[in-house]
Amino acid sequence: MLALRSPHEAYRKVDFDARVAGANPQQLVALCYEQLIAALGSAVFAHEKHDNRLKSQSLTRALSALAALQMGVSQDAAIAPALLQLYEAARRAVLDSVLTFDANKLGQVRQDFIDISRALFH
Repeated sequence: MLALRSPHEAYRKVDFDARVAGANPQQLVALCYEQLIAALGSAVFAHEKHDNRLKSQSLTRALSALAALQMGVSQDAAIAPALLQLYEAARRAVLDSVLTFDANKLGQVRQDFIDISRALFH
């Protein structure tokens, strides 16, 4: 399967798998944020370069990261409703951009997750 991907994509996948295998729950959340931020940036870049294949792959990766974040929310946590609302709003923005791409909206979502990531993990 890796042979069908670009060398960059194959190395990214191996790096991602290795990081997931050795991660604790907080590191997994940080990794999902990192993947989401990168995927949104890549989607905007691909849109500007008229690369629909990369744009589609990037939006799919963003949705995967958001799904993992949503599934990882502990329903017992006091912050759970706010996190679920944030992740659902981001998911809707990504899905909306599948049909009508909105670089500004995705850029804002990306910036929101950068800000949250900096506050939580750095």
